[in-house]
Amino acid sequence: MTKFPYLRQDFLASIVVFLVAVPLCIGVAVASGVPAELGLITGIVGGIVTGLMRGSSLQVSGPAAGMTVLVFEAVSEFGVAALGVIVLMAGLLQLAMGFFGIGRWFRAISVSVVEGMLCGIGLVIIAGQIYAAAGLKAPESGIGKIAGLPGAFTDALGSTEAMTSLAIGAGAIAVIVLWKKLPKAVQSVPGALAAVVLATLATLAFNLPVATVEVEGLLGVIQPPGTDALSQLAGPAIWGTIIAFALIASAESLFSAAAVDRLHDGPRTEYNKEMIAQGAGNTVCGLLGALPMTAVIVRSSANVNAGAKTKASRVLHGVWLLLFAAAMPWALALIPLPALAGILVHAGWKLIPFRQVVALWRAHKGEALILVVTAVSIVAVNMFEGVLIGLALSVVKTAWEASHVKLEVIDKGAGPIQAYLSGNATFLRLPKILDSLESLPQDRPVELDLSGLHHLDHACRTALESWAERHSSTGTEPVKVTEPELSPEAEKVTAA
Repeated sequence: MTKFPYLRQDFLASIVVFLVAVPLCIGVAVASGVPAELGLITGIVGGIVTGLMRGSSLQVSGPAAGMTVLVFEAVSEFGVAALGVIVLMAGLLQLAMGFFGIGRWFRAISVSVVEGMLCGIGLVIIAGQIYAAAGLKAPESGIGKIAGLPGAFTDALGSTEAMTSLAIGAGAIAVIVLWKKLPKAVQSVPGALAAVVLATLATLAFNLPVATVEVEGLLGVIQPPGTDALSQLAGPAIWGTIIAFALIASAESLFSAAAVDRLHDGPRTEYNKEMIAQGAGNTVCGLLGALPMTAVIVRSSANVNAGAKTKASRVLHGVWLLLFAAAMPWALALIPLPALAGILVHAGWKLIPFRQVVALWRAHKGEALILVVTAVSIVAVNMFEGVLIGLALSVVKTAWEASHVKLEVIDKGAGPIQAYLSGNATFLRLPKILDSLESLPQDRPVELDLSGLHHLDHACRTALESWAERHSSTGTEPVKVTEPELSPEAEKVTAA
């Protein structure tokens, strides 16, 4: 056991991740318009192939909800047979990006954006899985899922089957929550595993009318890229989809890595190696004709929360997927879907950073706003574009704060007026600077001291020169300027 000191923790965590992965793999495949088995194949590759590689030790990969729209459109346009080619080429592009060191660029991501991403994904997961728990079809969009909940509950109240299904899902959540209050010896079994076992036993014992997992053999759906599919690479249309797959899968994986690093105290992600691992996984998925993979925050957070310590947990979860899907599909068919939905609802709830939002609002309202906007954007649009909106807002906020400038005017009643500029004079604060300078008396000489500036951009320098010319045009003494010590080639701001 000394060689594998965390084998017990990783083994138990792998079972929890497996239980979370099953509905995700199946659900993403169905939403993407392909057979459910293709989602399981991607989950198996994500666990065994990508899981064995270096990068992020606790991050778990598989088919992602954030890619469903892209995959659905690609399958509609090019056909299921071309999916393997698209994923294969996207994987090769990811490998190239990893080898050229592009992965580390994703380290420059705001903490507020990461927390907002977790919050947004959590809300979408919760809303979507409530429909699954009731045995109802969920709307496509995040906003639609949330807005449709009252109607879904009304529909469920009129159906005995829907209420039974909801009860199973609610029971699974209750078991997971209450499991933590039981003795430590009992808690050695993960609450999610206990919830599924109890839900399965209850369904069998009372012959409850709830949906269960449906999986057929894997070998029949494996479709390596054929000659016809490869010939589509000659056309330009498919390359736009390939590049989109590569960029979005990479962004989601590495944004997820930043989020997972905040959930544990273990080794940090090696971004370029994680990019290579994702590329290798997608290359294999492409050769098998399966769905594209990304790192999935729901699985990854479940892995961390279940007590995983090393990459063994994610590899084992891939082994369980392979074992059950390939050799024992009948065992998966016993698991009620609402129980798995309950596990996902609980996982989504854990992703919402309630305490962090409150703490941020008290200390940094701007950062709290970025968190909320990112979360709402993910719900309203999708994960990738929501994160981009959050990043853009973060950049704007940083630029605004970096452009902080202070203008102090001293007028002793006689002699020149002294104006002191300090901080960072950029175009963002130019209106404020000019308003203050132009309000100075036109018939008095001015001494402008810029020595307190850390930065003076071209727009501000030009504007100050123009103001100095205008101020001196009425016969007043030329504006005297003390230059900032910015660079040897800094030009003097003087009147004409």
